Amino acid sequence: MIIRLGVPADLGAASDVYRSASLSNEGDRDNLLAHPEYLVLGPEGLAEGRTYVAEEAGMLVGFATWIRADGTFELEDLFVDPGWRRRGIAAALVTCVARALRVRGVQRLEVTANPHALGFYRTAGFIDCGAATTDFGTAPRMVLTIG
Repeated sequence: MIIRLGVPADLGAASDVYRSASLSNEGDRDNLLAHPEYLVLGPEGLAEGRTYVAEEAGMLVGFATWIRADGTFELEDLFVDPGWRRRGIAAALVTCVARALRVRGVQRLEVTANPHALGFYRTAGFIDCGAATTDFGTAPRMVLTIG
């Protein structure tokens, strides 16, 4: 597996991963299909150098994007193609993002976690720190100490 900084040319492949990963969760599928605008990956993370992509066998199989919002550094996106899950790709992407932010002096990485992914986030070292209101309901807020 190769993890590298994504580039704007990765948008098509990342969009495919985003859509297939999002729709693979039965608990989210109906809401997402009712709001197809949420299945469109914006180009900003790739264009601004905030997205890392994972490649396996020459294919983009996952990506993670961070964002700074109101002084907080957040894991904005973390998606792995359903056919490539449970191979350490998501964990490697989180590690890569954490390393890149640590170099910038960032101490904490936060995430509004999909409730279906809590096990992953806890295994990755995130701890609960509150709740957030999303368009689809309340979701856990979690934090990973990286500094």
